[in-house]
Amino acid sequence: MSINEIQDNIIQSFDEIEDWMDKYQLLIDMGNSLSPLDEQYKKPQYLIEGCQSRVWISASYKEGKVFFEAESDTVIVKGLVYLLLKVFSGRTPDEILKADLYFIERIGLREHLSPNRANGFTAMLKQIRNYALAFKLS
Repeated sequence: MSINEIQDNIIQSFDEIEDWMDKYQLLIDMGNSLSPLDEQYKKPQYLIEGCQSRVWISASYKEGKVFFEAESDTVIVKGLVYLLLKVFSGRTPDEILKADLYFIERIGLREHLSPNRANGFTAMLKQIRNYALAFKLS
């Protein structure tokens, strides 16, 4: 499944729900499905700068693809992390770097995030792309 197909599936899941409290609950449920991050990655070098919440993202590179693992200490941000991993994990560095990330706007999430969460989301996305660039250049 392509990055755009995954984004379209995410959009469809959120479009089926009208009430924003229910959309937040969906986001929380998605985040709760993340596997716990191994303690070895809960260190400062994996901590995302710019997030008010604590978010750790680690990446590995196998057979030309980048695989991400992540965790957050807050439920909404954990849901945001889930969405980013759903879209980007298992992709090539070029796919990650060239992706047009449109699902956040289309589901209306950006306008429903606090400024701090929006900044944190941008910081998480930047780190994911930094990992992809580092693997591409290695």
